[in-house]
Amino acid sequence: MVRFLYILLAILLFGVLIAIHEFGHFFTAKLLGVKVNEFAIGMGPAIWQSRKERGEPWSCEEKTLYSLRAFPIGGYCAMEGEDEDTGDPRAFSRQKGWKKVIILSAGSFMNFVLGLVITVALFLGVSQARVPVITQFADGFQHEGAAGLMVGDRILEVDGHGIWLYADVQNYLSRNDGKGVDLVVERAGERLVLDDFPMGRYDYEFENGRYHGFGLIFGQVEELSLLDRVGQGFAQTLDFVRIVWMSLGDLVTGRVAVSELSGVIGVVDVVSEVGAGSETVALGIQNVFYFMALIAVNLAVMNMLPIPALDGGRIFFVLLNGAIYAVARRRIPEKYEGYVHAGAFVVLLVLMAVVALHDVWNIFA
Repeated sequence: MVRFLYILLAILLFGVLIAIHEFGHFFTAKLLGVKVNEFAIGMGPAIWQSRKERGEPWSCEEKTLYSLRAFPIGGYCAMEGEDEDTGDPRAFSRQKGWKKVIILSAGSFMNFVLGLVITVALFLGVSQARVPVITQFADGFQHEGAAGLMVGDRILEVDGHGIWLYADVQNYLSRNDGKGVDLVVERAGERLVLDDFPMGRYDYEFENGRYHGFGLIFGQVEELSLLDRVGQGFAQTLDFVRIVWMSLGDLVTGRVAVSELSGVIGVVDVVSEVGAGSETVALGIQNVFYFMALIAVNLAVMNMLPIPALDGGRIFFVLLNGAIYAVARRRIPEKYEGYVHAGAFVVLLVLMAVVALHDVWNIFA
């Protein structure tokens, strides 16, 4: 029963992520004078609808239809002339390029802001945080000393990645191939560079048993002021962006197999499992919101990729059309751009269906 409640919470939060994305498009479209035919919260059959002229004092013609629909799994913002020129001067297709870019970017911006707000809110409840300062080495660690690492060293970079949070150390060390890692540390106020530092995972003996790892112990904890907590929330949100980019890079390079992708079903299953497996209900809700912040940032980044059918793909065509017009005084015919987006949308639907089936298989296998 508890697991089921977390599943419902995860589904509802997914709906919020999509709805706030669409609200970003809606708000900027209204602000910039673009006609919005319908703005809907939820999907499926409508349970309430009303036509209003909110935000459009300059127009007394066809008003926007506001809808509340039965299934709380998203929403949409239907703008006039999104895929073709309808002849209406307020149609999206008739707007200047800068307006189109703002409207198309607004959805991802709102997702990022939501992820940031959730993360900062979670960190406001944290009074202490572990810092990336070495406090001890495991017995047998062979690279301790002035030419290597020393107690008190603060890890600043690992393989060119800035260490903003304690968890970053483990995340980036674990990605190293073991042949050598480039470290930047702070020691006694000085910045030291250790290139190709020979540090990999080994078996070490600790007081509580055997451990396979890097042999570094980070036991220092610092009290966080209110400003520190906000800063940690910002750092964690930016870390989410880096995680998404790394995941995309791993997918392209083959480090992560396509079969390891998860869709909405898989993510909901993982989120609900994490929530249900938490020690307390309060901790479970916190963990669910943490994952949802990560997913919100994930959606923000993914939607801005220059892939047709996504907002980033549409922005790419806006910029491409601007460049072509500046050189040749011509633009790509809208119908051909529409064909590209439509074709890409079908491919995305097929991919989503395949991933969904894979998720279901993994859950019940």
